[in-house]
Amino acid sequence: MISSAIRSHILVVEDNTDIRQLLYQALIKADFQVSLAANLSQANAYFREDKTHPELIILDLGLPDGDGSQWISQLRLWSTLPIIVLSARFAEHDKIHALDAGADDYLTKPFSTDELLARVRAQCRRLVQLRQQNAQQAMIQFADFHFDRHQQQLWQGTNLIHLTHIEAQLLAVLTAHAGQVLTHRQLLVAVWGGEFSEESHYLRIYIRHLRKKIESDPARPKYLLTEVGVGYRFLLSG
Repeated sequence: MISSAIRSHILVVEDNTDIRQLLYQALIKADFQVSLAANLSQANAYFREDKTHPELIILDLGLPDGDGSQWISQLRLWSTLPIIVLSARFAEHDKIHALDAGADDYLTKPFSTDELLARVRAQCRRLVQLRQQNAQQAMIQFADFHFDRHQQQLWQGTNLIHLTHIEAQLLAVLTAHAGQVLTHRQLLVAVWGGEFSEESHYLRIYIRHLRKKIESDPARPKYLLTEVGVGYRFLLSG
C-alpha cells in the first residue's frame, strides 16, 4: 500500500476493455482512486462536469474518437496534470510526438503492471513536490479577488464566490494567460474539448456569467475584456 501522502485519483483513458479492467484492478489494489474512460469524449466529461477531478492521467493514444497526442496538446493549454502515455505505438517518432505534446512519461504495450505502478508513484511524488513549490504561485489576485488556480476557488475578501466547474475552468485558463489574447477556439478547446471548437455561443454564455461575478459593471468590464472578432483577454489590473 502506498503512502497516503502520494495517493492520487487517476483517470484511465483506454478503449480496450480488457486492458482498462486490468489497469483498474492493479491501481485499486495499489490503493489509488480510479476513474475510467473508454474514449476522449468520456475523458473530457471529467473536466466539464462537477466530478472529482483526476490528479493523474494514464492515456492510450489510439482512441476511437481522436488522437491522444492531439488531446494532450489541448489539455496543456490549461492543465499541468501528469500524463503517462500507455500505447502500442512503439516507433520513436510516436514517443517524441507524445512527449513534445506534453506527456510526462511513455510506456509501450505489452507492459509490466509493476513498472507502470512504479512510474505512477514517481509522478505522484513529483506532483506533491510541485504543489508544495508552487503553492504561492497558484494564487492569482485582481481587485479584491483571489483565485486559487489549483483548488479552482474564487474568493472576494473572505467570501467564497460560487463557480460552476466550467466557470472555474474558464477562469483558470484566462488567468494562466493573463494579458494575452486567447481566441474563441483556443478557449473552447481548452475548456470543452476539441469537438466543441466551433460552439462559440457556449463561450459567450459563460463569459457573461463570469463577468457578473467579477466585474462591478459587467457591461463595462475592466478585467475580462472582449477582443472583437478574435477572443478574450484577462487583465489582472483594471
